[in-house]
Amino acid sequence: MGKTIADVFIDSLLNAGVKRIYGIVGDSLNAVLDSIRRSGKIEWISVRHEEVAAFAAGSEALLTDSIAVCAGSSGPGNLHLINGLYDCHRSKIPVLAIAAHIPSSEIGSGYFQQTRPEMIFKECSAFVETITRADQMPMMVNMAMQHAVAQKDVSVLVLPGDVAGLNQKEDVAATPVHFTKPVVRPSEEELENLAKHLNKGDKVTLLCGAGCQGAHDQVMELCEKLKSPMVIALRGKEFLEYDNPYNAGLTGLIGYSSGYHAMMECDVLLMLGTDFPYRQFYPEKAKVLQVDIRSEHLGRRTALTQGVVGDVKETVEALLPILKEKKNDKHLRRHVGAYNKVREDLDNLAVGKPGKKPIHPQYLTKVVSDLAMEDAIFTCDVGSPTLWAARYVKMNGKRRLLGSFNHGTMANALPQAIGAQVTEPKRQVIALCGDGGLSMLMGDLLTLHQHHLPVKVIVFNNHALSFVELEMKAAGYPETGTELDKTTDFAAIGRAIGIEGYRVEDPAELEEAVKKAFKHDGPAIIDVVVNRQELSLPPKITFEQAHGFTLWMMKAVLNGNGNKLVEVAKTNLLR
Repeated sequence: MGKTIADVFIDSLLNAGVKRIYGIVGDSLNAVLDSIRRSGKIEWISVRHEEVAAFAAGSEALLTDSIAVCAGSSGPGNLHLINGLYDCHRSKIPVLAIAAHIPSSEIGSGYFQQTRPEMIFKECSAFVETITRADQMPMMVNMAMQHAVAQKDVSVLVLPGDVAGLNQKEDVAATPVHFTKPVVRPSEEELENLAKHLNKGDKVTLLCGAGCQGAHDQVMELCEKLKSPMVIALRGKEFLEYDNPYNAGLTGLIGYSSGYHAMMECDVLLMLGTDFPYRQFYPEKAKVLQVDIRSEHLGRRTALTQGVVGDVKETVEALLPILKEKKNDKHLRRHVGAYNKVREDLDNLAVGKPGKKPIHPQYLTKVVSDLAMEDAIFTCDVGSPTLWAARYVKMNGKRRLLGSFNHGTMANALPQAIGAQVTEPKRQVIALCGDGGLSMLMGDLLTLHQHHLPVKVIVFNNHALSFVELEMKAAGYPETGTELDKTTDFAAIGRAIGIEGYRVEDPAELEEAVKKAFKHDGPAIIDVVVNRQELSLPPKITFEQAHGFTLWMMKAVLNGNGNKLVEVAKTNLLR
């Protein structure tokens, strides 16, 4: 039997170092699955929803700094990939998606399960092409992978099921994908101009993001030389929070007042490797300088005095020798001191008193962080789990924190944890899930059981879509449609499918339950009933938000929900 297009495809993946494919089988993928079976070298990770496959692949690619692969069968199958692929696209993660298609002779006929994958995936990929002939391979798959790697983006190959079974004689290149690491830094003239602005500034603040990965020491040296406080964007937390005497905290909707004021009170703001999106948190009068590896990011969030293209590490190393060391550290001390006070106040909220119900989510997150392994990988659902992770999960240079920080979709934590655990089987993986988020893709708890993945799933069970609820209140609307069933016991659901499950309602039992779950040699769910009314406000309360809360309180009383106001008051004022 000669080689098929599917065989050539699998050989290309193997030569690129791909070890597995995440997906759900379907008849349009038969030739691909048969090639995987015969090769015996690529693992097929069966999930219960294709969205999970895309998120898991993105998690693997992020942790390995390489390319990962997911697949969906024709029509509805590959359509389910799109939300996870959008997340990878927004976060610049290299993923190759195989979108199996209906028989090539039926395209355009309104055939069963027909969609237009080239159009569907165009908005969330850097490359999307259809394979219709044998002589397109292996060139097409190699091009797809190279686009994904080079642009750190999604590539989609549309592959009709019948075409995948066609005979192919072409040899596969020994190195089909080229992983390059060019040195990118601004010109000497640009560096001199940056230095001029920084040297003239009396109060310089740094805003640092995920682009500072691998540049921890260089950025710390820069802060010391400029006597600058550092404000950290959420995606930069895992790379910059630890061993950082210049930390002024986070900013943005889940940030701190210290970070907000450190930016608002500076006269020069230096943005390093961040595309922080919230315009209302940028200073209006300061000079703003930006360093980013992607030129299209320059100036798209706020007006710039100067923007340059460069790798953060390379750029800072080239910049340091031409900077004048500042002597006045008042600006630095002021905002770092403010952060330390904020940090103290936040830590004082992370307490649990025996019998004091419901449990504070701050306390839950702190316990999990304190008991987790020093190289644990955390994933967090969008909403309140991201908020609590940002404030209470401690980074140390070895831990990782993954989330849907750009795309902002629900239900990402469990799928990303699956990809992380498959990729790093010897590391502890902890998924911080909201009860709403987990419910959305709860079927993939079965994936943990089936593949023996020892992920620890922490459920912030507050019987509500609580972050949406807070947003409604801030806008002056009575909460509607946010209520979730109070009787749901996720621990019992876990035990029913063969996963260890713990239900915690009393703070006195929390630490022991977390210890047991972490010691368990297999997947486990810790279902913790937490306070629904915990307030998590942005560092700057606008007039509109304050007005919105007032309107919410008035409407709640008028609607006969005044008891909710008492509940909020008891929880947040009478601790």
